[in-house]
Amino acid sequence: MLALVTLLCLALPAAAAGDGHGGHGEPAKPIEPLPVTPHGLPVELVRTLQLLQDRIARGSTQAHLAQRQLLVHIEQKLAELDAETWAAPENVRAVVTFALAGGGPGALRRVLGSGKVPEAETPLAQGALDYLQGREKDARTKLAAIDARTMPAGLAGQLALTQSALLVREAPVRSLELLDLARLLAPGTLVEEGALRRQIFVVAQGGDAARFEALSIQYLRRFRRSVYAGNFRQRFAAALTRLDFDSDGNRIASLRRMLDEIEPESRRDLYLLVARAGLEQGRRETALFAAERAAGLADSDSRAAAQARLYRGAALIVADGRFEEGYDALRSLDRTAFVEGDAALLDAALSAAGQIRGPLPEAVAPPAAETPSTRAVPEPPAIGRAREALARAERALAP
Repeated sequence: MLALVTLLCLALPAAAAGDGHGGHGEPAKPIEPLPVTPHGLPVELVRTLQLLQDRIARGSTQAHLAQRQLLVHIEQKLAELDAETWAAPENVRAVVTFALAGGGPGALRRVLGSGKVPEAETPLAQGALDYLQGREKDARTKLAAIDARTMPAGLAGQLALTQSALLVREAPVRSLELLDLARLLAPGTLVEEGALRRQIFVVAQGGDAARFEALSIQYLRRFRRSVYAGNFRQRFAAALTRLDFDSDGNRIASLRRMLDEIEPESRRDLYLLVARAGLEQGRRETALFAAERAAGLADSDSRAAAQARLYRGAALIVADGRFEEGYDALRSLDRTAFVEGDAALLDAALSAAGQIRGPLPEAVAPPAAETPSTRAVPEPPAIGRAREALARAERALAP
């Protein structure tokens, strides 16, 4: 048996060298690589820009700082190219991509002015220029007939994003469909990040709380480190407190589900934003819940902890039966520890609390007795004063 195995092993190299017909065939020819069509300079420049922008979506502040310089560099290079460059459709589409991705209208104007743009590419280029120069009606007319799915990968998602922006007021449902398409055509890119961010606020304006939650969870899972996530967080907090969740309990449960997706530090910061927005929108229960959750995630002597105590105290002074607790919390705070907006909120909350807690007016001797059938029953002064003070407190905490 051992001898047989040895003979087989010795025979394998010879068999491998043959052609399967006795080992005497010609050696296999090397496989030629598939031909690669070289792209023009505009295409290569735009690819470089998109790679940089995708790093921005992943949270690179260095890429964000470098973006402006790269945009200027690309525009200069495009301006130096011969007019014949724009006879090639792929180069025209590259400039459209550049313009819509932040490059602005200058390069597009020069390309259209060259007289070399193919007729089939003119609606795309002119429509993009109309959009960038604020002529939305003209842009809609020219771009509406173009199917973004027929465009090159680098342009397709960007075009769908632009088409969505042109329809968001007149046809929000179609606008949302185009945002879905943009995300499908450009996964993992800055285009997808921007499309998802816009989608969240379009559904919020439409009052769809369930979809707002689902899309927000996606954003927080995938793009919470984006350079533009700060803008998202501010608008998220405002939208959350404006949306109708049927009850504060539902709002709080939804908030907890969304924010449980992220790490504690980011969760703390978002809870603070929601607490502040809740105060501004008169959502006291939401503000109180968010402030208490933020406090539990903050170091006791940190600025975040002081903010949480401020927002909690401001919510408590207008909550039934918890005025004294809120007033004591507000009086314990150091005004100099806050930024201007929070310091102003502390002043307003203390002023409102002082009016609510102020001394009642001295008792006045009752007038002569009247018969029960003719005497009007006045509202007790304490109740009237409390109602007025509560109304002032609500106004003081409003934006």
